[in-house]
Amino acid sequence: MRVLVACEFSGVVRDAFRARGHAAKSCDFYYTKKPGPHYRGDVRDILDDGWDLMIAHPPCTHLAVSGARWFKDKRQEQEDALDFVRLLLDAPIPRIALENPVSVISTRIRKPDQIIQPWMFGHGETKATCLWLKNLPPLVPTNVVEGREQRVWKLPPSPDRWMLRSETYPGIAAAMADQWGEPSEVQGELI
Repeated sequence: MRVLVACEFSGVVRDAFRARGHAAKSCDFYYTKKPGPHYRGDVRDILDDGWDLMIAHPPCTHLAVSGARWFKDKRQEQEDALDFVRLLLDAPIPRIALENPVSVISTRIRKPDQIIQPWMFGHGETKATCLWLKNLPPLVPTNVVEGREQRVWKLPPSPDRWMLRSETYPGIAAAMADQWGEPSEVQGELI
């Protein structure tokens, strides 16, 4: 299966699908943190490349309700961000999962199909993550754990704080690959 992981620089979701034999490629304006198939540029350039599945992580800077106090000062940025979300949800790809924190997507586009937490997938932390799904079932928790804390929220200020906050937990990536990836052989390397 050909899998596009849009707006991912960490390679976590891409590598989870590749570990299960899928031809997965990440895409972001930033270089990938891990070696592997990665398109550095605008995802719009490759949306029509015959993907079977897309997992999209659009930037939440102008969407997440955690930044609501600044919404009045960035109306155009928010509209642009919502247009980008609509473009991803309407992409010509049969199966799509769009991931974002609790955000204005819920009121301006549609409510999420599911809200997951890292503690449902083996990580003892809280971080509500919304999923908007197209032709995909909700994720089934794989390893519910105790010890829930807000580690991501408590990260100290730093230049890369936003990057650390945006990475997908490996347990969630594994669940996506296991539950949404059809068994297949790699269909050639993606460059």
